[in-house]
Amino acid sequence: MYGLCLLLLLGFSLTQWHLARLARRAYATPPPPTPPAPTTWPRLTVQLPLYNEQYVVERLIDTCAALDYPAGRLHVQVLDDSTDDTVALAAARVAYHAARGVHITHERRPERTGFKAGALAYGLTRTEGELIAIFDADFLPERDFLRQTVPHFLGSAPNTDRIGVVQTRWGHLNEEYSLLTELQAFGLNAHFFVEQVGRQRGGHFLNFNGTGGIWRRACIEDAGGWHADTLTEDLDLSYRAQLRCWHFHYLPQVAAPAELPVTMDALKSQQFRWTKGAAETARKHLLAVWRSGQPLGTRLHATFHLLNSVVFVAILLMAVLSVPLVFVRALGAEQLRPVFHLAAVFLLALVPLTFYFRTAWRQAAVRRPPPAGFARQLLLFLAFSMGLSLHNSRAVLLGLLGQRSAFIRTPKLGIVAGAGGWKARRYRTSARLSGLTWLEGLLTAYFLFGIGAGLYLGEYGLLPTHLLLATGYGLVFYYSLKHAQ
Repeated sequence: MYGLCLLLLLGFSLTQWHLARLARRAYATPPPPTPPAPTTWPRLTVQLPLYNEQYVVERLIDTCAALDYPAGRLHVQVLDDSTDDTVALAAARVAYHAARGVHITHERRPERTGFKAGALAYGLTRTEGELIAIFDADFLPERDFLRQTVPHFLGSAPNTDRIGVVQTRWGHLNEEYSLLTELQAFGLNAHFFVEQVGRQRGGHFLNFNGTGGIWRRACIEDAGGWHADTLTEDLDLSYRAQLRCWHFHYLPQVAAPAELPVTMDALKSQQFRWTKGAAETARKHLLAVWRSGQPLGTRLHATFHLLNSVVFVAILLMAVLSVPLVFVRALGAEQLRPVFHLAAVFLLALVPLTFYFRTAWRQAAVRRPPPAGFARQLLLFLAFSMGLSLHNSRAVLLGLLGQRSAFIRTPKLGIVAGAGGWKARRYRTSARLSGLTWLEGLLTAYFLFGIGAGLYLGEYGLLPTHLLLATGYGLVFYYSLKHAQ
């Protein structure tokens, strides 16, 4: 079992290494210029799905109402499912901009069915836009966002009419707020600077990231519309669309800035939704991918893409089994000594991962100097990801088993730049510690015990692994306690 977990981690690491190589080739070639502006711009709807976002709703609406697009061709649609003061705040800003000539509407559904997917589907019935841009509540697109992206749907290149999505890179409004946001930015940059670029370069399946992108309405409808049977409606529709032979276009040079979660409970809710939703989408589409007739490389990459959250299960199993391995020699089980040496596979898997993250770090540094050195960020990010393995493994298993759960949105806390630096206001009244959090604390002690046992017995092969695990689980447990105050 231990060996199988390590081999899975190595396979995932090699997949990321291959994407990094593809991304480096893409960056070695200058990006094609933005196609020329069309004579007649298509009708475009900006959908803003909201649910209890009183700290960020006003700046979101103000930002999207100011987007540069030809008059009469833009419709801003505020899809408001809120049950708190967000409703009044949104209505006031919509009225303000409508009085100044902006085509903006405040849409309230009779009932909140289907969560975000349901809101987006409802919005489509109340607009005639040919293109549909989507921004979550914490996003602040630049004024020229539409001018930079829409022409890619309209160029003269072959198959342009089959481009179903233009996705942009996420920027970070509060990367330097804390170690928590710094590590999130480090991980997200790897996805947006390497994974998406590499998949596009290799002709593999991409994914719409839920926000910061534009859909062709015909693509949404041809793929069957928004479904609410997974927690990642964006990944689900992405695969259905590409299995219908629609193409996705990714623009790493265009960024849509957004707020990163600043509390552990917010981050855990986001991680639960992403990992469980990915497992649900794999359960729903993996067989169709292998039956699709796509090239073998595309099917393999799609498999690792859909099943990447399973890595957390492998990490958890490997971690729990690693401590008993320290005692193999002390117990005299010499026949199990080869298993102990499998620890080297874990260190081997770090080599391609380092190449992968280094590629992303260098590209991010071109645009904005990072807050810390690469080695420090990499080691802390790996440790922190391992520390989330218990929480995320539960989500993955629930998803693979097909157990339904509610869509818990990530609360946006209204990060603003003040005289004293970045500040936050909490969008919650309390945070209750779960039994899983206390188990994370116990695992911290468990891996500290593994470190002590290894030092005492002179078995140092698993010491790096246990140092990462103790650090990661310790960070997760510490922030969980801190943010529950």
